[in-house]
Amino acid sequence: MNATSHPQVANSTNMSPLFSARDIVAGYGQSRVLHGATIHVRRGETVGLLGRNGVGRSTLLKAIMKLLPASGAIEMDGAPLGEARTHDMSRAGIGYVPEDRAIFPDLTVRENLSVGLPQRGRAGSAARERATWTEEEFFSMFPNLKRRADVAGGVLSGGEQQMLTICRTLMMQPRMILVDEPTEGLSLSMVDQVAQLLREVARRGVAVLLVEQKLTIALGLCDRINVMGHGRIVFDGSVDEFENDPSVRAEWLEV
Repeated sequence: MNATSHPQVANSTNMSPLFSARDIVAGYGQSRVLHGATIHVRRGETVGLLGRNGVGRSTLLKAIMKLLPASGAIEMDGAPLGEARTHDMSRAGIGYVPEDRAIFPDLTVRENLSVGLPQRGRAGSAARERATWTEEEFFSMFPNLKRRADVAGGVLSGGEQQMLTICRTLMMQPRMILVDEPTEGLSLSMVDQVAQLLREVARRGVAVLLVEQKLTIALGLCDRINVMGHGRIVFDGSVDEFENDPSVRAEWLEV
């Protein structure tokens, strides 16, 4: 695929998207960052969102979660979410792991996890019925979190806080998660743990939209790659298509 061509949807006839965001325009104040970004994620698919710093990857995730004013069309499982608010996006089954982790520092590990539990009501009941993630399972997967279950989140290491943030997001039983730079600043051992958890997320059929600066991590985790440049998606293809087109990396990723 030519990196400068209009982005095409890879294998779009095989499966309709679980999530789509089309022609998203957003920014900060008078500064526009996104200039009509379009992206989709199919059920159970992990999509990597790559690009140089400052091109709008994190802004796109915030716009999707309604944390920024934005225009464009957003759909989840065919239902329009253009007028939705942030809590509506969560109720629609979209979880968000922000770059700054955003744990509650004064709450314990166990209390932070409980924040992610589905709320009462129709959406919450549906999420509980499809529950696949539990506190006990996370404590089994990550013994450090179990040992520190009653410790305030603010005293955890950066890697432990990252694991806690992802686990808290999964506690709401999402159908898709947006994950922003989960390995930034982590040790190699913690990077491995994050990668293993994201593989397990995908194995259980949860879709993932992943912003990741480390190319080897992204290529190892993702089914499909999107590259962003100038506030738009400039490449959309499989990992093989990305690796076989060096012009994409040269034009849009290399400094």
